[in-house]
Amino acid sequence: MTEPGGDVAARAAELASRAREPAVTANVLHGTAGWTDRSLLEAGLFYPRGLKTGKERLAFYAKHFPVVEVDATYYTIPSPEVARGWVASTPSEFVFDVKAHPVFTGHPIDVTRLSRELRARIPESEGARIRPDRLPPEVGGLLVDAFRDFVAPLVEAGRLGAVFVQFPPWFSSTRGNARRLEKVRESLRGLPIAVEFRHGSWLEPARLPRVTALLRDLGASYVVVDEPAVRGGGVPPTVLVTNDDLAVVRFHGHNVAGWHRGASVAERFDYLYSPEELAAWVPAVKNLSGRARRVHAIFNNCVRNYAVLDAKGLSVLLAEATSTKEGG
Repeated sequence: MTEPGGDVAARAAELASRAREPAVTANVLHGTAGWTDRSLLEAGLFYPRGLKTGKERLAFYAKHFPVVEVDATYYTIPSPEVARGWVASTPSEFVFDVKAHPVFTGHPIDVTRLSRELRARIPESEGARIRPDRLPPEVGGLLVDAFRDFVAPLVEAGRLGAVFVQFPPWFSSTRGNARRLEKVRESLRGLPIAVEFRHGSWLEPARLPRVTALLRDLGASYVVVDEPAVRGGGVPPTVLVTNDDLAVVRFHGHNVAGWHRGASVAERFDYLYSPEELAAWVPAVKNLSGRARRVHAIFNNCVRNYAVLDAKGLSVLLAEATSTKEGG
C-alpha cells in the first residue's frame, strides 16, 4: 500500500470535503464498492471510531452516499435476512448494486465457502475450487435459487439497483459466449443486470455494434470501465448506453504496476485519482446522464479511503460543471 505522491491526497480531500450528502448529482448516484473493506476500516479515515458493527457503518455510509456495490455476494451468498437488515438500516431511496456469484460468470467457485449440504454433493476429486460448468446440475440450480432468494427482499423494497455480472478476463467475444450471456440473462430473468467485460475483444470496433445490439436485446446495462491499459489485458473506457433505464461506470484506478496476474486486490486497486483525472471524466458522465434515466458511478479503488474521496470528488466536479452550464 503506497501513499499518493505530491499533494494529490490533500487536494483530493479538499475537493471531497465540498460534496453534498448524500453524493447525488441530478440523476447520477455516486458510491463505492463495499462499505466494510478492511483497508478502509484500518485506515480510520471515514467511519467514526465508535461504530463497530456492519449495520452501524452501513447507516453512516448511507448518509454520505446513495448507492453501494455489494461485493461479498461474489464469494458467498448471504441469507435473505441479511438483505432485509440492509434495507432496514438505510433510507428508502438508497440502492444496492449486487455483484453476481461465479455460478453466473464462470469464475472458479470456492468450494469451502459453500454450505455443508452443497459441499457434500461435490466430488472431493474436484478440489477446493471448481468451475461452474463442472458443478453437479442440482448444485448449480440451488446456487442460482439461493442468489435470487437473497436479492428478493431488495427487489420487494425497490432497493436493487442492478446485479453486476462481471465476466472473467478469458471470457472473449465468441458466439458460444454470447449464448452464455443469454443463459445468464435467463437465470436472472426479471432482475436488472449490468454487464462488465474484461476481455477487449467485446469492444473491437468491427464487433461493437453487434455487442451493443445484444446487450440491448437482453435489457442489460453496459458497464463502462476506467482501468489501466496494460499489455495483454485491460478494456478501453468505451462510453455506451445499452439500457435507457441505467448506465454504470466503474472506476478501477490506474495502478499499472499492480495490474498483473496474481496481484492482490490491495495491490491492483491501490490508486487515488487526482482532481484532474476526475475532471477528465465529467464530460463522459454527463453524456451518460443525458441518455439514461439513472447513472451509477462506482469507485472500486478501495484502498484506505481512496474510493470515498474520489466518489465524493467526482460528485463535486460534476455538480460544478452542471451549475456552470445552467448559469452560463
